[in-house]
Amino acid sequence: MGEVIATYAVSGKSGTFEKKAEGIALGLTVGSWTDLPLLEKEQLQKYKGRVVNVKELDEEGRAEIQIAYPSWNYSNDLPAILTTVFGKLSLDGQVKLKDLEFSEELKKGYPGPRFGIEGIREKVNVHDRPLLMSIFKGVIGRDLDYLKDQLKAQALGGVDLVKDDEILFENELTPFVERIKAGRKVLREVEEITGKRTLYAVNITGRTSELKEKARRAKELGADALLFNVFTYGLDMLQELREDGDINLPIMAHPSFSGAIAASPMFGVSYSLLLGKFLRMTGADFSLFPSPYGSVALEKEQTISIKEELTKSDRFKQTFPVPSAGIHPALVPQLLKDFGSDCVINAGGGVHGHPDGAEGGGKAFLQAITATLENTPLSHAAADHFELRSALRLWGGEVKVSG
Repeated sequence: MGEVIATYAVSGKSGTFEKKAEGIALGLTVGSWTDLPLLEKEQLQKYKGRVVNVKELDEEGRAEIQIAYPSWNYSNDLPAILTTVFGKLSLDGQVKLKDLEFSEELKKGYPGPRFGIEGIREKVNVHDRPLLMSIFKGVIGRDLDYLKDQLKAQALGGVDLVKDDEILFENELTPFVERIKAGRKVLREVEEITGKRTLYAVNITGRTSELKEKARRAKELGADALLFNVFTYGLDMLQELREDGDINLPIMAHPSFSGAIAASPMFGVSYSLLLGKFLRMTGADFSLFPSPYGSVALEKEQTISIKEELTKSDRFKQTFPVPSAGIHPALVPQLLKDFGSDCVINAGGGVHGHPDGAEGGGKAFLQAITATLENTPLSHAAADHFELRSALRLWGGEVKVSG
């Protein structure tokens, strides 16, 4: 028999948390216990929730509770498990689901990433540095020629990956099929010039009942990867896309809508569970999340906890952490200190906002990455690289590494 152990942060009065924990354990499983006849207790014992640990955190009325839920109670899928451990409980005052520990038996029901960090590195033939990704900017209301020009400039800048904007849906100006065809043509032309392969992640959208067939079509057309708004479509849909052998494409999980679920310190689900463990289990090859540096930022502790869930030793392949938002070349030393080489540096304005456009922006980032890996200050490297020099002038020079 397997089980999941849920860790909750709860609020209440000191001395009441043991009773609260027992109430949760019973209320989300067999319902009651003390008044049951002995025979019924024997019959229901294997279904009963179990209090694992109760720890008061402070004198402000916060505690951490751990409860085990036996696998007899649910089918082994995240919708069923989340409904069990946090369905109605999420409506019951100040309670936050911090973590779920899955038994090894239950983990076997989840695929993990198809490619993972090593598989993606093989695709782009980059093994010794962080990958660099850029983003289409300002393409709403623009035609296919505009998109192709952006893609070409980014690829010429040497980026490893380019992704659609998450709000670029099916539309008349840049239809899904035509984006794939055009992207493939542009990137082949650039590869012939530079010898470097760039992957393009197309945003897969539409009714959930159509997504698998649409993803299969993307594969047939030669798509490199899929971008997926997982928290508006659902974690189970991500797993469906991952497990379909006819799709067989890397999947980038976008964090849109996750703030509604995880941002509160008192309610919802932790970011490490939502953007870390769940995405890795259900099959994302990349997990995008706000960096700790920009205007839309997470606390550094939260981002590091996401990274650790994505990359720690487990039965699943590792998922690429992709800290995003507020990234520019001067931040590269800090990024590598915080996230190491097994990450994807993702930049929008930090690439497109370069004085020499996206091509110059990509080159500046790669120059900053090389300098950092060689322990060369960016200010020194800039003397030999005008793209990096221009970037440091624009974004305020070298950022002092902290932490």
